[in-house]
Amino acid sequence: MDQDFENQIMHEFKKNQSVLIAIGNETRQAILITLAQGSGMRVGEISTNTHLSRPAISHHLKILKDAGIVSVHKDGTKNFYRIDAKNKMQSLRDLVDDVIKLCE
Repeated sequence: MDQDFENQIMHEFKKNQSVLIAIGNETRQAILITLAQGSGMRVGEISTNTHLSRPAISHHLKILKDAGIVSVHKDGTKNFYRIDAKNKMQSLRDLVDDVIKLCE
């Protein structure tokens, strides 16, 4: 195997580490599935759909936001959360493609 290719994969793993951590948690997966059903949701709506407490949701939303998977739109005093992961998911897809090449 080419050393440059190995270095590239290691770089891609490091670049995607926050996304992998964020989506590896079952609670955050449930929040993402809930968010995928709408064009923007408030914490209360997410709470109703996931049966999680507001503080728990806020904690997990922060992790998802920091990883670049979720964005927030402010409308006055209301915050609407939505999935905004196109660039992050493409980067993750590139990593998966390279790992598949590594296994061939």
